[in-house]
Amino acid sequence: MPKIQTLSPHVADLIAAGEVVERPASVVKELVENSIDAGATSVIVEIQAGGMRYIRVTDNGCGMEMEDAARAFLRHATSKIRTEYDLEAIGTLGFRGEALAAISAVSRVELMTRTPGADFGASLLLEGGELRRQEETGCPEGTTMIVRDLFYNTPARLKFMKRDAAEGAAVFSAVQHQALAHPEVSIRFLRDGKEEMLTPGDGKLQSALYAVLGRETALGFLPCPGYGEEIRVEGYLSRPACCRGTRACQHFFVNGRYVKSRTMTAALEEAYRNQKMVGRFPGCVLRLTCKLSAVDVNVHPAKTEVKFTNEKQLFEAVYNAARSALERESGHVAAVLPEQKASPARPQRQDTVTPNQTFFKTMTSEQYRAGAANASPVLRSTARLGYDRTVTPWQAATSPSAAALLARTARPAPPAPEETAAPEPPRAPRPERRPEMPGPAPEAPAEPRPERPAPAREAPPAPEAELVTARESEATPDTPLWRLAGEVFHTYLIVEQGDKLLLIDKHAAHERMNFDRMKAEGYTPMRQVLLSPQVVKLSPAESAALLEYLELLRGFGFEAEDFGGGDILLREVPDYVDPDEASALLGEIAGRLLTAGTADPSAARDEVLHTMACKAAIKGGWESDPAELEVLARAVVSGRVRYCPHGRPVAIEMTRGQLERQFGR
Repeated sequence: MPKIQTLSPHVADLIAAGEVVERPASVVKELVENSIDAGATSVIVEIQAGGMRYIRVTDNGCGMEMEDAARAFLRHATSKIRTEYDLEAIGTLGFRGEALAAISAVSRVELMTRTPGADFGASLLLEGGELRRQEETGCPEGTTMIVRDLFYNTPARLKFMKRDAAEGAAVFSAVQHQALAHPEVSIRFLRDGKEEMLTPGDGKLQSALYAVLGRETALGFLPCPGYGEEIRVEGYLSRPACCRGTRACQHFFVNGRYVKSRTMTAALEEAYRNQKMVGRFPGCVLRLTCKLSAVDVNVHPAKTEVKFTNEKQLFEAVYNAARSALERESGHVAAVLPEQKASPARPQRQDTVTPNQTFFKTMTSEQYRAGAANASPVLRSTARLGYDRTVTPWQAATSPSAAALLARTARPAPPAPEETAAPEPPRAPRPERRPEMPGPAPEAPAEPRPERPAPAREAPPAPEAELVTARESEATPDTPLWRLAGEVFHTYLIVEQGDKLLLIDKHAAHERMNFDRMKAEGYTPMRQVLLSPQVVKLSPAESAALLEYLELLRGFGFEAEDFGGGDILLREVPDYVDPDEASALLGEIAGRLLTAGTADPSAARDEVLHTMACKAAIKGGWESDPAELEVLARAVVSGRVRYCPHGRPVAIEMTRGQLERQFGR
């Protein structure tokens, strides 16, 4: 018996269907594109149970004759192209002749169609790709396609389908893309009998933008007039202050076709360089028009990936169009955007020296080596860093929530001795104060300093003494004594340890400490009830991801519910989250759940933990108290913290030899 056999036509159709029909959203996309190719000016899309049970697409296009209607469900049967040369310049959305054959192979399909002026229309019924009924019928002009029981005969594909809410959100997203790509077509979307979108079809992209993305999102966009010659770019871009935590709001269209392109994404984000916050992504609705021969759409069955003959020209076109729009708007930003008020819990970076700033007083290398050799408790105490523990708590200058989280990671200090508890008179400016070093006793001061008598050996250990004990216990042959030399840019710590130098990212280190603690202890934050609930507007896919994990979000302090239309109503947020930033934070969490967290509940929890730990961590640019920096440095030097939850290193090491080679020594 031969080992190689020819598959039956039915099995071959099922395999081919898997390339075109991945989920209900794929079916809706193909049917709506067929309606637009047929010249329709009005399209109605209706689904039930996320599209798995029922999909209906109705248009007022040119319709089909009885003979053509039956032939349309054959593989590679199409009215879009005739010869091989037509593939060089494809001007229609569909051209392969595979969509209807693939859809009918994995579902039950009913078709009703009538051409303008015809007395009767055609009605067809297919099950599993086989024609069951064909007859004349009365129906309106245009075409109505009904798809029932998707994947009923392919259980292998059916088990990979997601919840109805997630599949319905994917269908909604596909309809939105078509509405933005073709503002001249009125598109109406109904889910489970409820209308969720209706575009006017007046040919204006701005009208479609308002109808699809909502008024609030649309107000955050600025126009991008037509730019370019061979590749013309026009549309709308988000203002720098309105960028989001994910790329879900980036929509690119080439000759009326929704596409995904890394080149266009890179060009857009390059245009926003130095104009947006780090970790935020611009949104856009950009329509590119070019010669049909300059783009190849025949590279993927779903036709969302295309190739350009000149990728560099594409990059320059998108980049220049975005830059020109941003520069044109730069003179009017102050008049358009609402006034931004800095929150006291989110201090801005200070580039100028203020009298209230706390500075480290460093010691000479000879002093450090002498102290390390003698293993003097006095040298290794935090008093050698030149700061006073009676300084204003860092909570007054930074996020109170971040301070509380950091305090939970550090060992609580015992109360200070009674003789130091009394309030002290105002001190003179401290720059002249130098740390005491072992060795020859310094000259006696002109006046005694009774306010700080030396504690007796039998006295309880001071806070510095506890840190001394911790520092001594950490000193091992593999972990030599270390010294926190200072901080630069309010972001990076400088640690001297033996013959090497460490540069520590304080945000990354604190983020990892938060993540480990939250995961180990089962993080339960305090909640704050919003005075007025917030309506969070997200993309359909993001909204579905959050609704699927509402219980998980409640465990992290968020109380939210479905508000309908893809919106989420937020009632409570964690205590350390600024209510003004709650919407952006939920969008970021949704993006993480979509990319890595939906397959495994534990992975979903970790993704939310990543975001929570990041938001609760000290931010680069914040002014921090030396006590917190000491805790962060100890965690990194001891080896407990090596990488942030995202995999980035928290410290960069440079040996003394490497440093000396830089100076040619």
